[in-house]
Amino acid sequence: MKNTSHATHAFDQWIRGPFVEINTALEALYWQQEDRDNVAGIGKSLKHQLESEGRSLIKVLLAEGNTSQDFNRAFNLLGSVGLYMAACRRHDLTEPSRETRSPLIEASALAMHIGPTIGMAPRFSTAHLTTHNIAVNGTYKCFTTLHDETLFIDYNTRSILAFKRAAEALTKIYAMGISHPLCYDLLLTAKQSLNDVIESNNILFSELDTDRFFHCVRPYYKSYRVGSQIYRGANAGDFAGINIVDMLLGLCRANEPFYSQMLVDKFTYMMPEDQLLLRDAMQKTNLMDDFLNQRQHKNQMWYQRNLALFLEVCKLHGATANQHHDQLVNKYITQPASHIQSQHMDKLTASGPPLHILLRSLEKLRDLRVGNQRDDIATRHHDILTLHETLN
Repeated sequence: MKNTSHATHAFDQWIRGPFVEINTALEALYWQQEDRDNVAGIGKSLKHQLESEGRSLIKVLLAEGNTSQDFNRAFNLLGSVGLYMAACRRHDLTEPSRETRSPLIEASALAMHIGPTIGMAPRFSTAHLTTHNIAVNGTYKCFTTLHDETLFIDYNTRSILAFKRAAEALTKIYAMGISHPLCYDLLLTAKQSLNDVIESNNILFSELDTDRFFHCVRPYYKSYRVGSQIYRGANAGDFAGINIVDMLLGLCRANEPFYSQMLVDKFTYMMPEDQLLLRDAMQKTNLMDDFLNQRQHKNQMWYQRNLALFLEVCKLHGATANQHHDQLVNKYITQPASHIQSQHMDKLTASGPPLHILLRSLEKLRDLRVGNQRDDIATRHHDILTLHETLN
């Protein structure tokens, strides 16, 4: 990268080279075990190499004190430090439940220096591996050379970019109004973008190997300590676009307690630019309410045309939620989790809570996005039916 210090460049080169090779070699050793979730006592020399080489490079960076760079360089460095800490967590060099402070003292100090400076949690985030993952000579940063990790990152990134396109289109409708002649064009853009998400999810569902993901990719996304604080793992939903679609369509509302708690929890795991977009969306009215408030125009051509397409977009957004919960989570988390040995269950999820609690939360989120009727949370089920009744 241009204008980076020698120490920053050296660490970046290590993350893109030896770091990936060590992780890949360790995954090969774990894969040979009857219990593939057991990493204790395996590959000790490789683990020592990982921990010591990373620590030596980070010590130089910490002493250099050059983290007050521009945002992009600071963000990139935070990601590299975060990948190192996540790998140490994956290989059991650090484990939150047995520690009160991270043993990765220098890495924690550097991460805690950079994170608050750029307004983010002091760990690697989804954006570090997806939308803001700089490629060098055709290769971006990752943990291993495993095909399934690349597949997972590639199609997650495609889905994120598609949700961002949908969010941008819906935001423009908000600024122009649902009766505007170009509202239909913008809804078409949102529709195509959500179809792109569905296509990416379908490819991921058909091509990603369940065992490889569960045993070799997922473990790098677990919670870990930075200093004394435990930070949850990176989540594919840690970007504003999907929530902007939620809220501008009106399927989810910022004043719904369950949903607002989720928004609060994810703020510092998103890019600062996304944080601003999300705050702005939380203050806007939504398109579903706009259509409900203009039912007196139901005999107008613009109303019929735009509402029909709007309801298609809502249905597609619900379909992406169904895909995520009923296909991806079920195939890649729920089913393989039922076969792991009991001693590994308490370390299963990346976000922290036990699996059954996580699944209940994901089910609620799915039902909000689909508009399913529930007694415990306020969905838009009846409002969607009301709007359907106004179509000719």
